[in-house]
Amino acid sequence: MQTQLTSNKSQVASSSKKATSMADLMKKVAAAKTPFISPHKGDMLMGTITKLTSGEILVDINAKTEAVVLEKERQILNKILSSFKVGDKIQVQVLNPESDFGYPVVSLRRSVGDITWDRLSKLQKAQEAVEVTLDMATKGGFLATTTDGISGFLPNSHTSSLENPQGLIGKKIKVVVLETNRELNKIIFSQKQVMGPADFQKLIKNLKVGQKIDAVVSNVAPFGVFLSIPVDPEGSSRSPSGTIRTRLTERSNGAGSGKLAEGFIHISETSWGNVENISNLFKIGDKITGVVLGFDKDSRRVNLSIKRTVADPLEKKFDEFTIDKKLKATIIKVISTGVILDLGDNVNGFIKKEKIPVKITYKDGQEIDVTVSSVDKKRHRVEVSPVLTAKPIGYR
Repeated sequence: MQTQLTSNKSQVASSSKKATSMADLMKKVAAAKTPFISPHKGDMLMGTITKLTSGEILVDINAKTEAVVLEKERQILNKILSSFKVGDKIQVQVLNPESDFGYPVVSLRRSVGDITWDRLSKLQKAQEAVEVTLDMATKGGFLATTTDGISGFLPNSHTSSLENPQGLIGKKIKVVVLETNRELNKIIFSQKQVMGPADFQKLIKNLKVGQKIDAVVSNVAPFGVFLSIPVDPEGSSRSPSGTIRTRLTERSNGAGSGKLAEGFIHISETSWGNVENISNLFKIGDKITGVVLGFDKDSRRVNLSIKRTVADPLEKKFDEFTIDKKLKATIIKVISTGVILDLGDNVNGFIKKEKIPVKITYKDGQEIDVTVSSVDKKRHRVEVSPVLTAKPIGYR
C-alpha cells in the first residue's frame, strides 16, 4: 500500500513538472513570436519582399496578411523589378491599411527614390557622363530624362548646340549631373561639363585674345555675367562679329545650327565706372559685344570684357595726378582698410589705414587736403596721403 502511494505521488509530481514545462515553453514561444502589427495609412514600415513579378509584388510587413505593392506607373514598376529581389529588406509606405480583399496596400516609391537619389549623388560627385533624351523645350532650356527614368532640367546656358530647340526634341545627348536637391525635387544637367580639355580647345581654336565677339547673356550673378558664345570651330576667325551676329539672329528665328562656348564677364570688367548692382545692367537674353581676355581651361570658359571695347575715359585724366601733387578731396566712405575719397571728375582716391594718424578720425562728407602718393590705373584709383600740419609721433 505504501509502495502504491509513493508511486502515485511520483506520477503526480512528474505530471505537474511536465505541465509546468509546457506552460513555460508556450510562454517562450509567445515571447519569441513578434505580434502582428496594425498598419495605418501613411506609415513607413520595413518589410521583406516575398514575391516579385511583373504581375504581383508581395511584401511581408508582419501584418495578418502580406501587403500588396500598388504601382500603376510602368516606369516605376520597371525600376522596382530591376532594383530588388525576393528576400530584400525594404521600406514601404502604407496606402491602405486594409483593402476590400483584406490585405494592406503599400508603395515602394520611397525606396525607389532612395536608390535614385543615391545614384544621382554618386554621378554628381564623379561627374560621370550619362545619356538623356530631350523631352520638351521650355523658355529656359529642356526637360530631359535618363534611360532609367530620372528626369531633370538642362538649361540653355549648359547646352553646346545652336540648333533650333524644337529640332532637338527626342534626341539623345551626353550630360553630367550638375546639381541635385531632393527636398525641391530638383535635378540640373549640363552638357558643357561633358566637354574634355581637347574638346574645349577645338571649340575655341578660332578665338583669339583681344578679339571682339558677340554673345548672349545666359545668366546674371552678383559677381558677373555668364554668356553663350556662338562659335564655328571649322570656320574662319576673321571678322567673327558679323558671322556670329547672323547666327544669333538665325537662332532667334528658329533656324541655323552650330556650337556654343560658355563665356564669363566679371563685374569689374563690365564698366569703367563702379557697378553697384549688375542686375540693373544685364538681363538674360541680352546681346552684348565683348573682348576676349583669355581662356579658363579648368572651367571650360572664355573670359571676356565689355569695358575694354572702348577706351578708358579716365586714362588721360590719371596723367594729371603727379606724385606729391596737393589736392582737395571729399570723403566718400570710411572703411576698415582706409578712406575712400572723391577727387573730382569721377576719380576716386584712397588713404590706406596705416597712413592715418592714431588720434585723427574722419567722417563721411568731410573735406580734407591730400597729396598724391601713387596712381593705380588698374584699380582705377589714386592713392593719397593726408596733409598734416604737424607730423604725429609714430606716423609712417
